[in-house]
Formats: sequence, C-alpha cells, structure tokens
Amino acid sequence: MFRARTLKREVWGLLEGASDLPALYQALAAFPPRKVVSPLIGAFCHREERVRWWAILGLGYVTARLAEEDLEAARIVIRRLLWMLNEESGGMAWGAPEALAECLYQHRRLAEEYTYILVSYLRPDGNLLEYPPAQRGVAWGIGRLAERERERLLVAQAPRYLIPLLESPDGVAAGLAAWALSRLKPAEGKRALEEKLARRQEDPTRVFFFEGPGFRETTCGELFRQALEDLH
Repeated sequence: MFRARTLKREVWGLLEGASDLPALYQALAAFPPRKVVSPLIGAFCHREERVRWWAILGLGYVTARLAEEDLEAARIVIRRLLWMLNEESGGMAWGAPEALAECLYQHRRLAEEYTYILVSYLRPDGNLLEYPPAQRGVAWGIGRLAERERERLLVAQAPRYLIPLLESPDGVAAGLAAWALSRLKPAEGKRALEEKLARRQEDPTRVFFFEGPGFRETTCGELFRQALEDLH
C-alpha cells in the first residue's frame, strides 16, 4: 500500500537523483503505474528545471506502461493533461504539452489518437495557445515526435503552424520551433523559411531542453543556425 505523501517523496527523490533515462525508467517500473501519475505531474512545478524534465519523461514512460495494461486508464491521463491546457482549468500548464507529446511518443496507439490535438494548439483555426511557455512545449513536442519516422507522418502538417512561431518575441518558443522544423525538413516554401531562420541566428536567448538521449543547453541562435544548415 502506497501512502500519497510518502509516495510523492519517493518519486520526487528519484527525479532529483536521476542521471539517465534508462535508470529512471527502471526505478519507476517498481511502482504501479496508476500510483505515480499524480506525483509525476506534481513535479512539473519543481523548482529545478532538470527535475521538471525528468518528470515529463517519466510520465511518458508510465503512461505507456499503463496503456499496455488498460488503454482507457491511459486515455484518462491524456485527458488530464488536456484539461491542464484548457483555460478553464486556471492552471499555468507548464509541462503539460511536453508531457502530452512524450506520452504520444512512447505509445503508438495514443499517438494515433491524440497527435492532431497536440498540433491544434498552434493552429489559429484550432486550439491556439497564446501563452509562450505553452507554445514552447508544443513546439518541443512536435520535434520530439518527429524523431521517429512513424510519428513524423502524424505531424506532417505541423510546419505551416511552426513557421509563424519563428517570429515570436519569445526567443525560446522561436528557437524550439526552429529545432522542430530542422527535424521535419519541410520542402514547401523553403526559400522563405530560410530567410526567416537567417534573421535570428544571433539570438542569445538561452534554452535548456531534452534532446534524446540527454539534455541540451544552447542558444536559440544556434538552433536557428542548425535548422538553416539542416534544410540545405
């Protein structure tokens, strides 16, 4: 029997001491998936950015495990994340789009069902999120899904919604959009895209994010330069 407060301390302790993804997965596998969902989501608000990322990655793993046991229970986790992104929830939603994407990355069936919703958060005719930290998460999530060929097809329409984000006053959102585009390599409108990428190559804004198999800390200007190179 797991007590909520004790369980939260144990899970947060694992996140705070995590050094690599396989070890984190192994540690989380010792817990029933349903039990650790709430502590992991709670850690999205941890004071340390690295720990917040471990929580996001851990939730993706746990939700995929849960989906193998009970797909509807995994869908409930997804709906909880979607609610966090709903204005009516009243929350800040930090980590919710990243966690949504990671759940989809980890489980094919969930990706098939919910990827279109993730992309819709950048669509003016969809569920556009105007809060920059949420936009960062969606851009990162699309780039994460683009790591795999099978999921890349599910986000094939995303470039048209990522490109406007390149001009965002929020440097991190713009940089992560460039990073995602570097993985998608859109062929349509290539020259115009290159011009947009060239404009922000000196952006000094710092960004820290997960880029499998580890973390990356760089400048948004470097992400723009990399995207420009990858398009050639």
